[in-house]
Amino acid sequence: MDTFGPTQRALFESRAMALYEHIVTHAGIRPSDPRVAEGGPDRGAFDLLMELGLLTLDPTSGQYLAVDPSAVQSRVVTPMGQEGAELLAESAHWARAFGSIAHTWRRFPQATQGPFTELRGDAINPFLAAAVADAEVELLTAQPQTGRDAPTLAAAAVRDTKALERGVKMRILYQHSARRSAMTHKYVLAVAERGAEVRTLDEFFNRLIVVDRKLAVIPSHLGIRVAMAVREPSLVAYLVDMFERSFERARPYTNKESRVMKDIAREQRAITIRMLIEGHPDPKSAQRLGVSPRTYAGYVADLKAEFNTQSRFQLGYTMGELGINGQETATDDTTD
Repeated sequence: MDTFGPTQRALFESRAMALYEHIVTHAGIRPSDPRVAEGGPDRGAFDLLMELGLLTLDPTSGQYLAVDPSAVQSRVVTPMGQEGAELLAESAHWARAFGSIAHTWRRFPQATQGPFTELRGDAINPFLAAAVADAEVELLTAQPQTGRDAPTLAAAAVRDTKALERGVKMRILYQHSARRSAMTHKYVLAVAERGAEVRTLDEFFNRLIVVDRKLAVIPSHLGIRVAMAVREPSLVAYLVDMFERSFERARPYTNKESRVMKDIAREQRAITIRMLIEGHPDPKSAQRLGVSPRTYAGYVADLKAEFNTQSRFQLGYTMGELGINGQETATDDTTD
């Protein structure tokens, strides 16, 4: 028996079911009935019921009688289930085949595309997931606070914990503002308990992922939905060196001591002062600190209150008179 698709099911639900109920309640239907005769309004529904095997011709009465649907269902539905199972199995075989060649392409793409690969839109996350899945030794990740929502962090947690459970070493760098994010905190707990080392830094940096010191993924200048995969050894080594220098200066995420938190607050205060003095617009200053423009405006308001000023101009003048330029180190205060 041929399988039936959405078109036949739509006809079955819209007209054939009603016709079947009529035949059941009236103990049959004659071929000459105007509804099912050639050109009748229910002729298509009648033909479908016949094709499904839900009607049979009674030679004694000359009428078409209804057949028990439970006797017919298995003949119609079972082949669909078998075909679906076969398609699922076939799709799994195709997925494994594509996975095998994709692994080869990720390992040796320079044979066809050189040491740089542009990734766009929805291709970025699958590429990252596959690259992390291929990691054997080490993952280095620099993640600015902005741009990682709950679904992204949840997917990253699953992806990264699997790598850690395989024995891959992982170091992650965030901005200080990440300490105030509940979503980031959950992610850090998930990876830290499996051995990842997480630190935060006061400086702004761009996103970076390095896999086994062979592959680096960085943002493209073309926009936030475009990335570059880099395999050129000298450039990857340079990016790793930049990460190492930043990571060395960063503070452990797990360190919640009051002195550390005060130092972080002073570092953020100093950056806010420098951004004000240099005249950067609020959106850029907020990005530099890894916070929202609204939070940054709160920082500026706190400085106005601290120096008893009403405007940014007054604030800048007062800080200049006092010799404050934002270059003061976080360790200047020794009164703790």
